[in-house]
Amino acid sequence: MINLTDSAVNAVKSTISASAQPASGLRIMVEASGCAGFKYRLSLADEAKPDDTVIERDGVKVFVDNKSHDHLAGTTIDFVVALEGSGFTFDNPNAKSSCSCGKSFS
Repeated sequence: MINLTDSAVNAVKSTISASAQPASGLRIMVEASGCAGFKYRLSLADEAKPDDTVIERDGVKVFVDNKSHDHLAGTTIDFVVALEGSGFTFDNPNAKSSCSCGKSFS
């Protein structure tokens, strides 16, 4: 359903190990917001909620709620380091368009 690149897996592992709060994985949600209609929301999570789908890759758990599931199906998440800044990028086959920041889509 969701693919994380090696770079994304390493970034999540580093973030979890540096977190002051207990965390066992990454929660990914899609919210109605942003300049293109929807935006991605990422946060660390300690456990799955009852309606979550849990995906695991190389020891990293990804929690996706049922409302976001269809929006994220087939998405590849990468972590890039560039002169303009570092962060997660989303290659989402369900997005018809996206804004220039890459964090919002329709």
